[in-house]
Amino acid sequence: MKKVSEIVWGLIGLAAVVGSCYLLWGELKTLSWSSIESAFAAIPLHHFLFAALSTLVAYAALAWYDRIALLHLGVRGISWWFVSVCSFTTYALSHNIGASVFSGALVRYRAYTSKGLSAAQVAVLVALCSFTFGLGTILLGGFVLVYDPGLLSRLESLLPAALTNPATARIVGFALLAFVALYVLGSVLRFRPLTIRKFKVEYPRLQIMVRQLIAAPLELLGAAGIIYFALPDSLNPGFIAVLGIFLASFSVALASHAPGGLGVFELVFFTAMQLQTDAEKAPVLAAVLIFRLFYLLIPFAIAIVVVLLFERSRLSKALNKTDPNPPEAPLVAPGLNSHVIEKRLENKAV
Repeated sequence: MKKVSEIVWGLIGLAAVVGSCYLLWGELKTLSWSSIESAFAAIPLHHFLFAALSTLVAYAALAWYDRIALLHLGVRGISWWFVSVCSFTTYALSHNIGASVFSGALVRYRAYTSKGLSAAQVAVLVALCSFTFGLGTILLGGFVLVYDPGLLSRLESLLPAALTNPATARIVGFALLAFVALYVLGSVLRFRPLTIRKFKVEYPRLQIMVRQLIAAPLELLGAAGIIYFALPDSLNPGFIAVLGIFLASFSVALASHAPGGLGVFELVFFTAMQLQTDAEKAPVLAAVLIFRLFYLLIPFAIAIVVVLLFERSRLSKALNKTDPNPPEAPLVAPGLNSHVIEKRLENKAV
């Protein structure tokens, strides 16, 4: 049954990619390569550096997700370097390949079991990291909708009119913030664990919850900052607006199960930016491509190398491992069988 669901979600992701790319091509087919090159050349060098710094902030926060989960499990003694490399590799792969195909659980399982964690502990770690990301999305999404409820009107062509209404958007924003407040209250007051079938969800300790509320928004702020710094000033609607558009685009891309959100992310982002002319589309396309390069493609290439080196190291250790209890020397000498030995013993006895 699980394999069937994976195939279904994979087909849904593929359909999302095809459909989104088709619609996106309709938006960008009039662009020339020279206009895109000019848009890249117009980005100042220090904006590239700020975008790169934003990428480092995002991936540092993702590493903090793993660290927080390990603290929740009471696991200590694993170096920050190991946690950072494991987290970086996990997210670089899952962001590009797609959560429905490769969630990163396998990478974490291979890495953390080598440090002594059990399969159950790795499962809790993966779940808590996923929840931390979701918590950050809900927190920032609620803030953006309360602060600027008119942002959803940018998606009138993709969302029902009821949701794009500013009054409705603000209500949704308050509801999202109320969910976060309930989670905080449950952690502070130590509510009873929430039981869902065979799973028991416990509220984390106060210090764990506080770390989550810092790390999760920090990662999303860093990721949104890549596009913010790559956009030209003339088309930049401000960081809050870029953050809101990014959250909507990234969330839809994840929900689509499209590998890397390919086409889906770009379609939602371009729609929300409300671009009219090719002169506006080229710089925004350049900014989105920089985001894909810094946040997705370069980390993906590095992650593949890391995985290959790690697996090579594990294989080398397995091949060179010596048995601490070597077998005793054989009773039968080379070239002699048991019948020969028995014959000699009989002769001695005589």
